[in-house]
Amino acid sequence: TRMNNRAPRLKTISEDLEYRNVTCLVNDQSTEAGKMYFRNSKSPEILIHFKQPDSKVILFKKDKAEIYLPKINQIQEYDLEKHSGLVQQFLLLGFGTDSGDLKKSYEIKYVGEEQMGGDSAAVLELTPRDAKVAAQLTRIQLWISEESWLPIQQKFFEPGGDYLLTRYTSVRVNRWIPSSTFRINAPSDAKRIKMQ
Repeated sequence: TRMNNRAPRLKTISEDLEYRNVTCLVNDQSTEAGKMYFRNSKSPEILIHFKQPDSKVILFKKDKAEIYLPKINQIQEYDLEKHSGLVQQFLLLGFGTDSGDLKKSYEIKYVGEEQMGGDSAAVLELTPRDAKVAAQLTRIQLWISEESWLPIQQKFFEPGGDYLLTRYTSVRVNRWIPSSTFRINAPSDAKRIKMQ
């Protein structure tokens, strides 16, 4: 109920994020860190700017995604029209998501409460109802702050046991974010490539 009450009032978010990919079989992990900006509208806009270990900018706007790789001065363009619902479902999981929409896509189980960085978090476990989604993700765990009712951590489990752990800190809600934030500022000679 509190997540539902928060959802319609959520306009913008800016926060620090850390992505950690863990491959269990070879005990390997890689970490990327940066900032995420989100603006809620009919078509939500998301910009993720990874700064470590390498700079990379990912922009989701309407039914398109662009990834700018400064090292090679290249912008990769993806058409997400057929997958936009799925992409937004994962990227915005818990960010202004109505519980009714969550229940349509997942079986939801309340796991308990945990303390994370001085914040009490409700832990939810989501199991995808769609077989195609379940073939890629067996379950998702969400840690929802009991103060802001927004995610402070997400864990996406793949069938083989590998997982992606996402952490959010320094969360700022409903602060003004200029429209220019949701653009990729690449040099004019950046090479654009349409990806399949």
